[in-house]
Amino acid sequence: MITDATIVTVITRGLFTILTVAAPPLVIGLAAGLIMSIFQTVTSIQEQTLAFIPKIVAVLGAIALFGPFMVGRLREYLEFMMTYLITHFAG
Repeated sequence: MITDATIVTVITRGLFTILTVAAPPLVIGLAAGLIMSIFQTVTSIQEQTLAFIPKIVAVLGAIALFGPFMVGRLREYLEFMMTYLITHFAG
């Protein structure tokens, strides 16, 4: 039987998983954008591609670096959901 507490648990774990998986590339992309913004301000260069390319490289690097961690967290959540579904809905 599904109760309010189980729904809250599933949603909470899902949101926490989303945050932990998305955080590394977003934070590194934010840092790269901030560094490039400071660089553009100091040098008075206002080229859009100058800010865009380093952010892409930083996010791809973060995905490559933190990829195993992110996949592991997603796998843990998938295992939790499968265990939950099997225990609660198996005949």
